[in-house]
Amino acid sequence: MITSTSNDKIKYMEKLRKSASFRHEEGLFPVEGIRMIKEIPGERVVKLYYTEKAYERYREEIDSININTGFEDDRLVSESCMKKMCDTENPQGIISAVRMDECAFEDIISGEEADKKTAPLILVLEKLQDPGNLGTIIRTSEAAGVTGIMISNDSADIYNPKVIRSTMGAIFRMKIYVSPDIPEDVTKLKASGITVYSMHLNGEQFYEKDFTKGTAFLIGNEGNGLSDELSSLADEMIRIPMMGQVESLNAAISASVAAYEALRQRIKR
Repeated sequence: MITSTSNDKIKYMEKLRKSASFRHEEGLFPVEGIRMIKEIPGERVVKLYYTEKAYERYREEIDSININTGFEDDRLVSESCMKKMCDTENPQGIISAVRMDECAFEDIISGEEADKKTAPLILVLEKLQDPGNLGTIIRTSEAAGVTGIMISNDSADIYNPKVIRSTMGAIFRMKIYVSPDIPEDVTKLKASGITVYSMHLNGEQFYEKDFTKGTAFLIGNEGNGLSDELSSLADEMIRIPMMGQVESLNAAISASVAAYEALRQRIKR
C-alpha cells in the first residue's frame, strides 16, 4: 500500500488534477468515483488507485477493471493519499488516469455507420469558461442527440475534473473537437452544407426555423456572449422567446433549449 503523500505516483495524479497543460502533455486525465469509472472504455484506463474501504465495497467492479485492462501498478493507497489525488472534498476512494480521445473536425460532421441517416446537429461553443456549464452541455448534448461539439481552445479544459463529473459519463461517448480557430472551422461547417445559427436578441423567432437538416448552433461566453466576428458568420440569427424582463439565458440552458427543439422537430418528422 502507498501511504506517503510524497510518493511520486500520488504527486503525478495530483498534478494531473491541478494542471490542464500537464494533462495535455501526458494525454491523460483523472476520473473519480466508481460510477464514472465504470463508464470508461476499458482500453483507455491507464492507472487505477483505490483505498481498502473502496475495495471492500466495490471488489467485483474493481476486479473487473483490473482484468479488462491488464495493467500492473501499486494500486492500493491510504485515505490521505486518495484525498491528495482527488478533486472532491469527500472522495469515494477510487480514482483512475484515463487516456484522452480527442476528435478531429471531420469526426463531428460525420456520424458512425448507424447514424448516417441523422443530419448533423452541432453545438459550437466560444470561450465558455465555467466547467459546470460545459459539463452540463456535454451531458445534455448526448441526451438530445447532438452529433458533435466544437469548442474554442480558449474555453475551459474539457478534461477539467469538474467538467468530467458534470458530464455523468457522456464525456466518454460524445464527439468533442477542440478548435484552434473557431471562425475558420465555422466557415468549413458552412461549406459542408450545415446551416449555422447564432442566438441574438434581434433574431427571428426560434420556433419558426427548420432544424431537421444539418444544423449548428453558436453558443457564446457566459458574460459577453458571442464575439462579433463569430456571430457575423452565422447564416441566420434566432432568438429564444422569453417572458418578463429577462434578456438572456445561461449558456447551458440556451444550448439545451436549442438542442431539444432540434430533437423535437426531428422526432416529429
